Formats: sequence, structure tokens, C-alpha cells
Amino acid sequence: MQTWIETDKNSDFSIYNLPFGVYSIKNKNKKIGVAIGDLILDLEAVSELGVFNELNIDSNVFVSNYLNDFISLGKKTTVKAREIIQKELCNVSSVLRNDNSIFIKQKDVTMHMPVKIGDYTDFYSSIEHATNIGTMFRDPKNALLPNWRHLPVGYHGRSSSIILSGQDIHRPKGQVMLNDNTSPSFQESVRVDFELEMGFIIGKSTHLGESVSTNEAEDFIFGKVLFNDWSARDIQKWEYVPLGPFLAKSFASSISPWVVTLEALEPFKTTGPKQEPKVLPHLESKGAKNYDINLEVLIQADKENEKTVSKSNFKFMYWNMCQQLAHHTSNGCNINVGDMMASGTISGKDANSYGSMLELSWAGSKPVSLNNGDSRKFINDNDTVIMRGYCQKGSIRVGFGEVKTKLLKSL
Repeated sequence: MQTWIETDKNSDFSIYNLPFGVYSIKNKNKKIGVAIGDLILDLEAVSELGVFNELNIDSNVFVSNYLNDFISLGKKTTVKAREIIQKELCNVSSVLRNDNSIFIKQKDVTMHMPVKIGDYTDFYSSIEHATNIGTMFRDPKNALLPNWRHLPVGYHGRSSSIILSGQDIHRPKGQVMLNDNTSPSFQESVRVDFELEMGFIIGKSTHLGESVSTNEAEDFIFGKVLFNDWSARDIQKWEYVPLGPFLAKSFASSISPWVVTLEALEPFKTTGPKQEPKVLPHLESKGAKNYDINLEVLIQADKENEKTVSKSNFKFMYWNMCQQLAHHTSNGCNINVGDMMASGTISGKDANSYGSMLELSWAGSKPVSLNNGDSRKFINDNDTVIMRGYCQKGSIRVGFGEVKTKLLKSL
């Protein structure tokens, strides 16, 4: 495809992408837009030009704090809306060429949370990550717990503390069990960590008692974002038995602002790892369900340049999104538009592809080098963690931008 909008060939937001987001200009109303190159297309203005007439969309749906109402129109409508935009941006006679005011520079806007998140679930679906953790803290010969290869392990997280890229967070406090102590202490976490993940956003609600099959799951997923599942490892180590993560995770999770649709990711589908033993029938999935998404984590120390510490790929995931959603709803748990589900830490086989400092530094025993001779076992105060992701196939590039968060000292 050739667009009349001038875009850099390495832009994450190519004509093949067109992700949706929520923005505002100088504290005015929040609006829904589409990213193209370094610009944002104002969808309210596009609608008022009659571009969406065949869809009977009320232009007011594009003046909203969140994407939820737009997503609720259904995939038949939202997919067609994106296709219409794509066609118009390639049509040199498009009405969109007559009004420069409908395009806003990304640098001139404030981005906002793209969806109102009702519920949030985090999975644990990378076999490399789970094996590394089990090797570190349990028996290396039996690193995976007995259920791990039979179901996508997950837990219900805290949606209220999911924040947008660019918002700083504070070092959490909690109970930790120090070495050689017989009782815990309440203190600042000294093992704050990132987890490289991707989140997917539910695009269709279900009723209580209803289940979603792996074959249907993609119809219930609107799109994806980058996701940093912040963790406090010392708090986590003390609290996670017997019910799993709690305060070690709920202090913050960060997401990228632009939601990349599943349709934009379609060319990058790939098969996942072979699952052994064979999964139960309700978790069987047919065809390519993983995605070839290049991922990168960088750490920027205070007043220093950023340094890449990990390069991974979403295609490594043992359990795919369709299986995660099928498992999540297999007991009849209902889901709602805007719900978010995170993949779990995305680690590869190579040590440079591990998706957390816990793995990269091997629980602090192997410090990770940064710039100017500095190193990290975990994340220091005033460090900024940056995650980026993109797909590339020939000249077709679809990216996610970045999720960027600075860790400040505790309050």
C-alpha cells in the first residue's frame, strides 16, 4: 500500500498499522484518534466529513475518555472503520486531503489510558521464564509445577494501578523476610523488577456461565499493547505462598498508549512451541496463534543514555492468547469490553532474551552492565525502564511505540 501521508519507513505507525488511542490537546476534550507516522488522525472530524456514513456511526462516539464505546460497536464495525481509513489514506483524491486540521502532530498532544479497564488477569505462559524461576527457587530437575504444561496459569490482578506510559511510580514498601531472620520486616523493596509482557484487550462481552472456545477467541480480542508488569521480588518471595502474587504486583503496571488491532498483526502470525503432553480438548488450538513481535527492554539510569538489556520475541510463548482466554472462561467466568489480560513474562532461550532482571541477573548473582561502568541487579531509584516492540515482514512494519516508566524513591 502507498499512502499520501509522508511516513518514515521505520515508523511503528505505518499504513499497515493504524492503531487506536485516546488523546487530548491542551486539556480539551479527550478524543479517539488513529496514529499514522508522527501524526494523529482525528476520528470525530473524519466522521463529520462523511467518511463513515455507510457504518452509521454517531461521531460522538469519537469524543470519549476511552475506546470502550467504540470497541462495543463490534468487530464488524471497527474492522470496517479501520479499512475505510486505510483506503482513504491511500486514495490521492480522498476528502481527507482537503483539511489539514484533522491531522495533529503526536508531539503536540497528551495521550491517555486507551480503555477503561474493569478487570485484569495476568498469566504465566513462557516456559523459559517459568523454568528459570523454578530452577532458581525450587528443584532444577523439576522446575515446572505439575499443572504448568496442562493449563495457562494465571491470577487476578489489580486494574486500578495499571497506568499509562510516561507516568512515574514510587518504590513500594511491604513485608520481606531478610536472610537469617525468623520474622519479617516492613521496609522498602530492594528488589524492584520489570517484567516484559504484552497485554490484550477484550472486545466483546460474555454472560455469566458462557465460555469462549479457542476457535472463537480472536473474535473477542480487540487488540494488543506493550505491558510492563512491575514486581517487587523480595515482597513476592515472602507473600506468594499459598495464594500467589498480591502486593508485590499491585503497586503498578504500565502500558503503551496505542492499541494495535489483531487485524494489523495478521501478517505476523506464526506457530508456537510444541505442547507436550497433549493439552485437553478445550485448550486445543488450530493454526498459527502466536505472533512474531520483536521486543526490547532498555534501562536508562538517571542522566545517562539508555542501554538495551534484553531482546526477546512474543512468538516464544508456550500458551497463546486463544488458549488463555478459553481457559479463563472455561468455568463460565464472564468477561467485559475493556478487560485486560497480560501474557506473563516473555523470555527466550538465550540469556540475553530473558524478560526480567530476576532472570537477567540470576537473582542478583550476575549484575547486568549499563553505561559508564554502572551495573544493576535490580532497578534503582530514578532508573527509567523502556519497552519497545514491532513486527517486520519485508517492507511491512507494524509497531507498538513504547512503554516508558521511571521509578522514584518511595513516598
